[in-house]
Formats: sequence, structure tokens, C-alpha cells
Amino acid sequence: MKNDWIKYIIVFFITVALFAVAAGLSNFFSNKKIENMRTIQDKLATDILSSETQYTLLSELSCEQDPGNENLSSELNDLANKINDSESNLKGNSDVTELKRYYSVLEIKDFLLTKKINEKCKGTFIPLLYFYTTANNCTECVKQGFVLTELRAKYPNLRVYSFDYSLDLSALKALIKIYKIDDTKLPAIVINEHTYTGFKTVEDIEKIEPAITKLSSDSTTTTTTTASKTPKIK
Repeated sequence: MKNDWIKYIIVFFITVALFAVAAGLSNFFSNKKIENMRTIQDKLATDILSSETQYTLLSELSCEQDPGNENLSSELNDLANKINDSESNLKGNSDVTELKRYYSVLEIKDFLLTKKINEKCKGTFIPLLYFYTTANNCTECVKQGFVLTELRAKYPNLRVYSFDYSLDLSALKALIKIYKIDDTKLPAIVINEHTYTGFKTVEDIEKIEPAITKLSSDSTTTTTTTASKTPKIK
């Protein structure tokens, strides 16, 4: 009997030790994730400040000074990649949501800048607004994301701006109100100030806006840059 009690005591202490080690490792990796998140935040804060400064500079340029905003759009692509990576590793993190809000504001500002360049300098950019929600609530949003990725690759001067409908952001809500986006009819796209709901193929979008097909011949020397990366639908 005495030997049995000794065995129980040994097993008990081993179990406690294993739980302690597991808890320690969990805290270590959680702290590492938070540390990595803070590093990303610091870098993005600088990128966002830089982008906002570029908006001011580009909006003041004359047409003779080449006001094209390809470099800015490329930076927005980089921001989208970082946010997508952060969302994958830290789902539900409030800091990631805040970064996504910042990014959406930058997209809206880039959209307005693109419209200004087109009007002021007869630019050839075609902006497309894309509204989506989670895959659980919108299975066709996933397919629509792939279609828009294909379109961006095919037409360099097509600017795709992707917005999470459920994001709590006043500027986004204003955009949703302006274009009358209904959350029960997602995915939705806006081209040339007209709103279209439901899944659209590449061919559908080319028919909706025939000017898109002209971009492939007019932009053969243009590098492929877009205003935003189509996000991974959660």
C-alpha cells in the first residue's frame, strides 16, 4: 500500500509539472504573438502616415507633373498583405480590426484621389468598389474575390477597392449609404457610379463596363498595381 501511495504522489507531481510547463509555453507564445502584433502596428503606423502625406502631395500636383498614384496603390497592397497575415494569426484581435479600419479609410481616400485624377487629368483608371461579408453569411463573396483578383491581373488600370460591410467605420457607412448597398444582397460591386448585386463573372463585369476591356491594350506598359488587394474572406 505504501508503494501505491508513493506512485500516486509521483504521478500527481508529474501531472502538475506538465500543466505548469503547458501553461508557461502558452503564455510564452501568446506574448510572442502580442509582441509581433505591436511590431506590425508600429510599422503600419509609419506606412499609414506616409500614405496620408502622399495623398496631400499628389492632390496638389498638376497634370504635367504626372499625378498618377501607382506607388501609393502599391503601398496599399503591402498594407493589405500585412493585415491579412495578421488576421490569419490573430483572429478576433481588436488591434487587427483597428488596422483594418485604418486601411479602409486609406482605400476610400485613394478612391477619391483616383476620381480626381481622372476628372482633372483625363486619367484612364477605372475604380471598382467591392463590398463583402464573412464566408458564413455570403458563400458567393469567396468566389467574387477570386474573380476580382483575376480581373486585376488582366487589366492593370482597374482599381479594386474591397470593403468589409460589417466593419464599424463611419466613412464606410457613408459609402454604403451613397451607393445603397444592402447587406442581404452581397456581394455587391459599384462601377461607374452604378451598383450591381450578386455574384458576377469576369465576362459579366466586362459587359457592365466595356471600357475595362480597352485597358489591356492601352496599358501594356503599365505595371500591375491596384488600389487594394482583395481580402481573404473570413
